Amino acid sequence: MMKSTLLRLLVVAAALAGAFVQPANALVEININKGNVEPLPIAITDFVSGDDIGARITAVIEADLKRSGLFAPINHTAFIEKISNPDQAPRLEDWKVINAQALVVGRVSREGDGRLRAEFRLWDTFAGQQMTGQQFFTQPENWRRVAHIIADAIYERITGEKGYFDTRVVFVSESGPKTDRKRQLAIMDQDGENIRMLTDSRSIVLTPRFSPSRQEITYMSFENDQPRVYLLQLETGQREVVGNFPGMTFSPRFSPDGQRVIMSLQQDANSNIYTMDLRSRTTTRLTNTAAIDTSPSYSPDGNRIVFESDRGGRQQLYVMNADGSGQTRISFGDGAYSTPVWSPRGDLIAFTKQSGGKFSIGVMKPDGSGERILTSGFHNEGPTWAPNGRVLMFFRQNAGAGGPQLYSIDLTGYNEQQIPTPTFASDPAWSPLLE
Repeated sequence: MMKSTLLRLLVVAAALAGAFVQPANALVEININKGNVEPLPIAITDFVSGDDIGARITAVIEADLKRSGLFAPINHTAFIEKISNPDQAPRLEDWKVINAQALVVGRVSREGDGRLRAEFRLWDTFAGQQMTGQQFFTQPENWRRVAHIIADAIYERITGEKGYFDTRVVFVSESGPKTDRKRQLAIMDQDGENIRMLTDSRSIVLTPRFSPSRQEITYMSFENDQPRVYLLQLETGQREVVGNFPGMTFSPRFSPDGQRVIMSLQQDANSNIYTMDLRSRTTTRLTNTAAIDTSPSYSPDGNRIVFESDRGGRQQLYVMNADGSGQTRISFGDGAYSTPVWSPRGDLIAFTKQSGGKFSIGVMKPDGSGERILTSGFHNEGPTWAPNGRVLMFFRQNAGAGGPQLYSIDLTGYNEQQIPTPTFASDPAWSPLLE
């Protein structure tokens, strides 16, 4: 069960107005649409506080921004000025000397009711202007979320696009020997912190997916040797079966409005794609072939669906309208394509490709053009998008390794990083930005 305090973070953001705030034009920015981007040197000072909470918040902000591949936090040993009052304008010449193109200063204090107050200011050192300033209030145990929210604010102000740091990832935690592997649903912050188990290890679980509108996930479980799709409320721990179908149900995923679940139902040797309205519990069949149609994923506007099918003899990607009409193949490269997932931006579809003895993670446009491989290896699978559509997470197992691990990579294909987990991990699914 999720701790309700995590879900009820009280965040009040307000601009720190004053003489320092200037118009946004001509300020430092990162153009993330031009391909491989040189990371922006940024200085993030320890937030002023009466204990170590300021330094801990700073460390999380630095780690978030560095992990994005767009920022290069400068080592604190290079700092010339020591910030003791973030309300005063910094000595910008001191920061230009160390090539800090952006500067973050901040403070953490405690209110009379025990809440934390965290505030920050973002400066363009070369333009000599404050770019933004905000403050947040929350309970002390939520300090990491405040750090992620501040990192998102910095990311958005400099790149012009939403960040993705105040998010979570649900995944399958795998433990034990390969011949008797235990699998549980687990959830963590996007940086691998605050891991907690959502299910026990008595039943195999697969393919968890987040609702876009509620603190809810859908997943497949072999509980009592019956393969079924479940809904799980993260805050209450309440769960229920999605329908009572005679065959296997698998590969569930929510519609963009969170009102439907789309999934595959197996009948004999075939499987077809169905959608269920979660309010009326009525089902609609979308495909009808003597093949295996599976892994459906909606476009962000809900008008189209991408899925995989072996109707042509080998797994390939197809796109259809939301009512099942207009089924069209879009993948034509060498190899087999699987696990498609539509970007939250709507511009790309991520996939797994098996070819030449390797498993690759790639992207293509919704019409199948512009196919681009981001990473290849012994076994890479199961991409999931960050909510801003700029980063993918997937799982990888290397040859001879004991089990799978989680990795992330951005759309340039250069910024690949392992996400630390205490156990083996597979089937990641990224949440929307938290409220």
